[in-house]
Amino acid sequence: MRINPTPLPDLLAALEQNQQLINSDLQQISSGQSVNVPSDNPAAAAMLVENGAQTAQADQFQRSIGSLQSELQTADSTLNSVTTSLERAISLGVEGASGTVNSSDRQAMAAEVQGIQSQLLELANLSYQGNYVFAGTATGAAPYVADPTSPSGVQYTGNSGVNTVTVGDHLAVKANLPGSQLFSAPGSDVFQSLQDLITGLQNNDSNAVSAAVSEVTEASSYVSNQRVFYGNTINQLDSQQTFLSSETTQLASQQNTIAGADLPAVISNLESAQVSRQAALEALGQTQQTNLFNYIK
Repeated sequence: MRINPTPLPDLLAALEQNQQLINSDLQQISSGQSVNVPSDNPAAAAMLVENGAQTAQADQFQRSIGSLQSELQTADSTLNSVTTSLERAISLGVEGASGTVNSSDRQAMAAEVQGIQSQLLELANLSYQGNYVFAGTATGAAPYVADPTSPSGVQYTGNSGVNTVTVGDHLAVKANLPGSQLFSAPGSDVFQSLQDLITGLQNNDSNAVSAAVSEVTEASSYVSNQRVFYGNTINQLDSQQTFLSSETTQLASQQNTIAGADLPAVISNLESAQVSRQAALEALGQTQQTNLFNYIK
């Protein structure tokens, strides 16, 4: 029989290896993951890195969608207020074009339409999270300013640019319509039509008032039609949000499949490793009391 005269190093090495197994099992139980460091499973660790990147990207898209949805809903609500104000101006114009009102009445109506014009100027300068929604891609200044020298009574200082927001892989949506398209479109200029109505009322000219009513009606109809953009974009974002939620769920399931710990098996392995550790400790204790004479009795 061959006798190992120095078993202590082997026992210590076995004890250290056993302790590593115990530590690994305890970490898996604590985290619920079978891969806690790349060395546990390099291939699975690489897959988890990719999975994490895709999850982070989906989360970023979700945040972008949430912010954009709020901005679009705010813009759409503002345009609803614009059309409501224009309807009031139309009502005043229809009344002002009738032969039953006098000059004094038309002056009072003109003053109310001027108030509507000021209100619309404020609505056209809508700001959301520090940015002017209807300024195109311009930043830093309100897109519309009052200008008595302008035929429409205002001046547009924004641009005709359109912002886009990426909300998915190879998917970007328009985030806004510029004020030059919404409020100052040729033939449907909101401010010009209101200014013409004000002028007609102030001049006590029923024919001019009647013509201006047609202008305001056209402008109001045009703004209402432009709101379709916001409704369609919000619907598109809702669909993309649903897709991303499904993708996030699938990625979470994939992550669990790749690295989820089999807890019953891990607990069983831990119990076996603890038994082995105890046996190794007992063997180590006996070795320290044993010498060669114990083997040649």
